[in-house]
Amino acid sequence: MPMNLIHRRLCSSEKWARGVENDLLPWALEGVRLGPRTLEIGPGYGATTRVLLGRTDELTAVEADAGYAARLRREFGGRVDVVHADGSALPLTDGRFDSVTCFTMLHHVPSPGVQDRLFAEAFRVLRPGGFFTGCDALSSWAFRLVHLGDTCVPVPPETLPARLRAAGFDDCDVSIGKGSFRFLAHKAA
Repeated sequence: MPMNLIHRRLCSSEKWARGVENDLLPWALEGVRLGPRTLEIGPGYGATTRVLLGRTDELTAVEADAGYAARLRREFGGRVDVVHADGSALPLTDGRFDSVTCFTMLHHVPSPGVQDRLFAEAFRVLRPGGFFTGCDALSSWAFRLVHLGDTCVPVPPETLPARLRAAGFDDCDVSIGKGSFRFLAHKAA
């Protein structure tokens, strides 16, 4: 799932990390308590991971890019269990997590079918009563421009509730913000 040079620089910048910490994750996780065991799918450079560390007791991060996974292991050491794997084929046990998260990464999943497999995997690794939450960008010409040469398959937010229900989730809520949408989907207890 390649990223162009401009996109890599943006996502690894201090400006992006501050925006994630001060604006994006507070909005995406407003009113959400993650619980003791959290899985993050697709942390990339780790800006979201840094914020999640203070919100859960045990954090596992699954990263598809081997180089990013190695970088995350170096940065977080034993504080985060970093797994190099594809989010649509998680090598994790059923019902292990209280929450599964993914932030600003769904558009990097190469097709709607693979995105749907990722949703099904998120459902599988959640305990009954757990939830899947995250956010992603809304498609626009500027968004597409930043992603020239990248894998870029935006998720139309109006399709997300039905897709999450097809993966097994019950209660699905999607909210639109400035340039982004957030979602919260529950697995029945």
